[in-house]
Formats: sequence, structure tokens, C-alpha cells
Amino acid sequence: MKRILVVEDDSAIAFGLQVDLRSEGYDVEIASDGERALQLARRENFDLILLDVMLPRKDGFEVCRELRLGGTKTPIIMLTAKVQEAEKVMGLELGADDYVTKPFSPRELRARVKAALRRTVGDESQTYRFGDLEVDFARGELRRCGSPVELTALEYKLLTTFIRNRGRLLSRGQLLDLVWGHETFVTDRVVDNHVVALRKKIEQDRSRPLYLLSIRGMGYRFDA
Repeated sequence: MKRILVVEDDSAIAFGLQVDLRSEGYDVEIASDGERALQLARRENFDLILLDVMLPRKDGFEVCRELRLGGTKTPIIMLTAKVQEAEKVMGLELGADDYVTKPFSPRELRARVKAALRRTVGDESQTYRFGDLEVDFARGELRRCGSPVELTALEYKLLTTFIRNRGRLLSRGQLLDLVWGHETFVTDRVVDNHVVALRKKIEQDRSRPLYLLSIRGMGYRFDA
């Protein structure tokens, strides 16, 4: 499931976007100001950001600039009621990937979102290697020395979530949202059990893990 961050201070517009995008199968998070948008975009893994220009605390141009300066490569589509060409050029020069002017057609916006997400597919590596293991994202398969390693659907999703957030501490709550989804009610213990099961399949010695590390009292980090 692709994750989209909607940054919009008008609650009616934000809610409408959330409902529309969720109906298309996306997982949608909302931020109502620029500072909150930066916190979420830096802490969590999103596939696309819909970013309004006129925002409290930090405007969309500042948010876009700071994300790009920080190395964030997530596609950004800017939303604005302004129509001046100079402002559109500014947004694109700051690193935005596309620009949609309000009021916009939901159908057009959905098409722009799909196009932006399609463009990122070719940029992502189709495989990821660590130790004697290789994840083939195109096939949805984990292999050790060329031989498939059997994973459940949840174990595979958990592993790919760790890979795409490698080097970052993920709390159990974040893992529940990213892997199980916001509206799934399971306990933290379920996360721990799946991490243990995954370690059995990727670590040589699960009692002394090299890749999937426990950070006491905080969560887990994948280092590979």
C-alpha cells in the first residue's frame, strides 16, 4: 500500500483528499501545518507528498526546500490557489515534481498522483542485498545464496518496511501503522513475535542479530 502525506490546513479539503485517496487504495496521513509536515516526512516513510503552499508555521515552499536540502527524494505535488507563473516556477525550482492549482478536479489529481508514483518505480532498485541474502522486490521473494527463503506475507512486508527505513529507529507503534495499517487492532506483542520469526530467517545467530536490532524500550532498527 502506497503511503501519501497530505499537507493542507483547510480541514474540509484535507478530509476530502483523505477520503478520495483512501478509496483508491492509498494509506493517507494528514498534517495541517508546515512544521508538522516536516516532522512526519523526516520520521516516516511516504511514497508521495501533496503539499499546499499556504500553510501556518512554515509555508509549502519552505517545507519543500528543507526536505530537498535534507536529502528527501519523495515526489512532491504542490497544491495552490495562486496562479502566478513565477510561483509555479519557484516551486519546481525548489524541487517539487508537479503543481496543481485549486480548485482542481479529483480525477485530475488522482491521475497526477498515479503518474508521479509510476515515475518513481523505475528509480527504485529491484533487488536489495545484505550478507548472503537478496530481496527481489519484483518477485516478492527473499533468497539466500540463490535459493528461496519462505516468508509469510506479513514477514515479507515487515522485512521490506525495515529495508526501506534502514538505519532508522522504528517504534512498535510505527511498525503497526506501516505493516498492519492504522485501522488494524493488534498488540505490540504481535510485532515482537513477528520480529522473532523474521530473525530466524535472516540472522545466522538470532540471539546475536547483525541486521535486525532491538533498541531497548524504543523499538527496532535495521542495519544492513
